[in-house]
Amino acid sequence: MRRKWLLCCALMLTFSVMGEALVSVVNSDAPRLLFSVVPNGGHAVSVQSTAKANVESQHVAKRVSLPVPRARVYKPGDRGGYVWELQRRLRFLGFYTGKINGIYTWRTYRAVRLFQYSFGLRVTGLTDAKTRAKLWKATRRWRPGGVRTVQARRVYRKTARQLSWNDIKLMAHAVHAEARGEPYIGKVAVAAVILNRLKSDRFPNTTAGIIFQPMAFEAVADGQIWMQPDRDSFKAVRDALNGWDPTNGALFYFNPARAKSKWIWSRPQIKRIGKHIFTR
Repeated sequence: MRRKWLLCCALMLTFSVMGEALVSVVNSDAPRLLFSVVPNGGHAVSVQSTAKANVESQHVAKRVSLPVPRARVYKPGDRGGYVWELQRRLRFLGFYTGKINGIYTWRTYRAVRLFQYSFGLRVTGLTDAKTRAKLWKATRRWRPGGVRTVQARRVYRKTARQLSWNDIKLMAHAVHAEARGEPYIGKVAVAAVILNRLKSDRFPNTTAGIIFQPMAFEAVADGQIWMQPDRDSFKAVRDALNGWDPTNGALFYFNPARAKSKWIWSRPQIKRIGKHIFTR
């Protein structure tokens, strides 16, 4: 009997100590963890930790299940802040010469086409992901509100040694369309005028921007610019790039038999080559 009485006293003392410890833990500032015994290799698992893991897994599942939005393609008629920035960046490179209004006008469309052609992209006039990436890379020095003209010409003004194959090919198209049937020196003269404009602050600072500038070349207006250039046209471009300028720095030329503009007749004339008069 004495042994049973001592055992009971010991058990009561043990439960009393455990109860006081449990109360102190509950009343303390330590994190409150509730444990439940589950078949997990004989170890206790935190209910709070398990619940937190379940919530996190649900969030991950939701993130994974969200559809990935497709990159937007901007087209004529669109408007907003992105179109405003698009026009600003195209103007920075000299492709866009219209009003900055945040509206994807047909002039914006044509500027995008010129940019795509000059940078070897698929020419669509629509601003897709590839066009955006190439434009943003080409205008990484552009800043909103900056002085576009000075900065653009300092960074992107191309000299003869910096023209790409697309620039040379486009110049050959222009020479062939504008000087087809002219003597060879007349073809070189047309190529020299394009290069002279490229050096001048009065014109766009890209080859495409100069050739496709509104009302700049008749061959662009009537579509003859896309005729296949011949070998002499490419050779004339190379000779002009190597420094031959038969026009002595001319920026304009016209055919006196067809020109009716009083303005072009008022320009200081330098010389006549073939059927064209070259002026300053």
